[in-house]
Amino acid sequence: MNKTIWAVLAVSMSLAGTACAQPAPAGPQPKNDYTQDANWLCRPGRADACAQDQTTTVVSADGSTKVEPFKADPKAPVDCFYVYPTVSTDPGGNSDMTIDPAETIVAEQQFARFGQVCRTFAPMYRQVTLAALRQVMRGQASPGDEQLAYADVLDAWKDYLARDNHGRGVVLIGHSQGSRLLLRLLAEEIDGKPVQKQLVSALIIGMNTQINPATDAYGSIKMCRKPGQTGCIVSYVSFRAGSPPEGAAFFGKAEGAKRAACVNPAALAGGEAPLHSYFSDRTIAGAPRKTPWVKGKDLTTTFVSVPGLVTAECATSGAYDYLAVKVHGDPADPRVDDIPGDLLVMGMPLKAWGLHLADVNLTMGDLVALVGAQGKGWK
Repeated sequence: MNKTIWAVLAVSMSLAGTACAQPAPAGPQPKNDYTQDANWLCRPGRADACAQDQTTTVVSADGSTKVEPFKADPKAPVDCFYVYPTVSTDPGGNSDMTIDPAETIVAEQQFARFGQVCRTFAPMYRQVTLAALRQVMRGQASPGDEQLAYADVLDAWKDYLARDNHGRGVVLIGHSQGSRLLLRLLAEEIDGKPVQKQLVSALIIGMNTQINPATDAYGSIKMCRKPGQTGCIVSYVSFRAGSPPEGAAFFGKAEGAKRAACVNPAALAGGEAPLHSYFSDRTIAGAPRKTPWVKGKDLTTTFVSVPGLVTAECATSGAYDYLAVKVHGDPADPRVDDIPGDLLVMGMPLKAWGLHLADVNLTMGDLVALVGAQGKGWK
């Protein structure tokens, strides 16, 4: 990721923490021991970040509501391996290995729902922190060590394969910094290696997956373009259809002759389709969000679904490829007319950021359904 993107990340997430960045410790850092379950944010069978309740209130356009229960499947046929985005509020250039509310909240919002269709694995890792990104924004060198973050993810992946996989199919899931690290893992450890045959899919969300347009592939790994396809990638960045990425945007643009992948999980073959979104009553940084989802009613669940409100299709605008999101609000009905997801600075959205903060929430139901279908057909 170039320094410009780091700078935007720093501005956008600066309210998530107030600590000043500290220099990263000098010299090589010791490896984490991922055979110790304490170094995992999520593992199957634990009361951890991925065991949080995903019960949802479904709000229809006419204002009627119903509660959608949630139940994880401990006997799911495949595994999911998740690398979370930039959320750490630790003061150093890289985070420590303590599970803080920031990591727990993002797992609740982006990963726990996959427990319906896969066993959930998510390592803690010494990611580049929000504090480090703020340093970049001030024009200073980042104190964060990107190689340390990747080395942790690689070590966790190797431990998962050795201790837990046993030949099972596995889905990789990431967002933002997590997606960036998974792209490297795919390129260096999976593409062309024996383990590639166990790749059910990779969900590389909120990051530019640079593909060869002639082959529609990242290396040798194809994009998911039809139901039932496995061993493929779903990747997109999201922008409002009325505010497409342009010169100042930092997502959706690839280098050279490559293009940024766009796969709509609600319509793999292309075209516009309704999104099965799940939104939270908290932001990705954990701040309460008081969205009036429906007039005259206070919802009591953490999550809400709004069928028919949001549609999307992959679009191209010059050098940019992105998921163009439309919100079909109707002021005449009692349901909310807009969705969260923009990064607001002094109340104004940063257009260059698009809907990055809601990338995963926008298509959560579609992604879970896709993984569920892939898992059922996995052998």
